[in-house]
Amino acid sequence: MMKNFSFVLIAAVLLVGLSSLFIVDERQLAIKFQLGEIVESDYAPGLHIKAPWPINNVRKFDKRILTLDTRPERFLTGEKKNVSVDFFVKWRIKDPAKYYTSFMGDERQAGLRLLQIVNNGLQLEFDQRTIKQVVSDDRSVMMTNLTTKANNEVAPFGIEIVDVRIKQIELPEEVRNSVYERMRAERERIAKEHRAQGQEAAKGIQAVADRERTVILAEAKRDAEVSRGEGDALATEIYANAYGENEDFYAFYRSMNAYRAALANPNDVLVLEPDSEFFKYFNDYSGE
Repeated sequence: MMKNFSFVLIAAVLLVGLSSLFIVDERQLAIKFQLGEIVESDYAPGLHIKAPWPINNVRKFDKRILTLDTRPERFLTGEKKNVSVDFFVKWRIKDPAKYYTSFMGDERQAGLRLLQIVNNGLQLEFDQRTIKQVVSDDRSVMMTNLTTKANNEVAPFGIEIVDVRIKQIELPEEVRNSVYERMRAERERIAKEHRAQGQEAAKGIQAVADRERTVILAEAKRDAEVSRGEGDALATEIYANAYGENEDFYAFYRSMNAYRAALANPNDVLVLEPDSEFFKYFNDYSGE
């Protein structure tokens, strides 16, 4: 009987002793409650002691950086244009007591509140910028400003925003179509301007080429007439000299060339008088 009692007593002591110990991992934050009231929340990693339940109980929370990743949200830019923004938030629990008091330790409720604050901050940042500024170097400045302002708002909740990053910025479908149409119209306008400028330049080049062609042809014709005139003069001089050297031979030679030209085609028919001047060398080679 005594042995059974001793065994039960030892087991009870061990159970109470074990329930009085708890371990806080390096990746965890812990809060100790006493009858439902927070009595301590600043625990270093390691083994700790508490009163047995129900006097004390411990709640543990993740100390690591958490990620809040939601569906893309719509925001209005300073140009009053809708943009769809896909972003995520990196955050962590900094003060477990405030965190528990604010959200009863519910990570989902904390995420919803955090999303609301970040959405409001993003809208303020987008209100001050155009689409071009948002997608350019202003984005890093915008994220820094947002993180600083949002941290001031979430500090009373015992959480800290580590970073806010935009993954993608897109125009809504209806806006994308209208922007595409405007871009296409603008490109067509620029193309027409380039074509018109090209045609104007081509006409100018063509006019210059036609003028140069006319000048070149006129100069070539002039030079050809000069050369032809010089050639004719030289030929006349040669003929005159030849005629002066032997008048009879020159007359005979001229007649032979005339016969060759007149009788070149066998189908030609000449109707001339036999005693015509043209045939004077046919009957008498001397031409008399």
